[in-house]
Amino acid sequence: MARVEPLQREDLAEFEPVFALVEQGMGFVPSSMLTMARNPALLRAFAGLAGTVLGPGRIEPPLKSLISHVASRAAGCVYCQAHTGHTAHRAGASKEKIAAAFEYETSPLFDARERAALRLGHLAALVPNAAEDGHFEALREHFDEEEILEIVSVIALFGYLNRWNDTLATRLEKPAREFAQDSLRPIGWALGKHG
Repeated sequence: MARVEPLQREDLAEFEPVFALVEQGMGFVPSSMLTMARNPALLRAFAGLAGTVLGPGRIEPPLKSLISHVASRAAGCVYCQAHTGHTAHRAGASKEKIAAAFEYETSPLFDARERAALRLGHLAALVPNAAEDGHFEALREHFDEEEILEIVSVIALFGYLNRWNDTLATRLEKPAREFAQDSLRPIGWALGKHG
């Protein structure tokens, strides 16, 4: 059960343009945003930041989603793991690659470029943060400074979302739940408090 109930979308007309964009990308409006709407200024600020971080950039959408997926798994947020896996699949990542994302170092599904990005997503999401200078040296073999900042922005955004959703026990929406039950359960994903 959610620790703070989300508001109803139909009661939030001012945010309908934002919700329509989110729904286009994710296939639904996340309960987390409907909960944030209890503080309209917070939702406006979050929507702006998330739109900038997750919107068009130099890092391809499937990799951005996989970075957020690995970061969410490292942080232990099952709500965000379901979302990021679902979003990665919608962006074009295979279910096999999503399921193997936390095995990025050894899985043949990932190349050196992806490994460097996913490694940072994993280690920077840990508490305490385990990112080191050598991880950035590996990133620089494949990414320029702007792209590295884009990767770090994804990790940081999901640090916020992981804390928000896991703390509030945000109720997981049906499309993300069904994706996770089908594709992530075999690797240990469980709904837990987000039901």
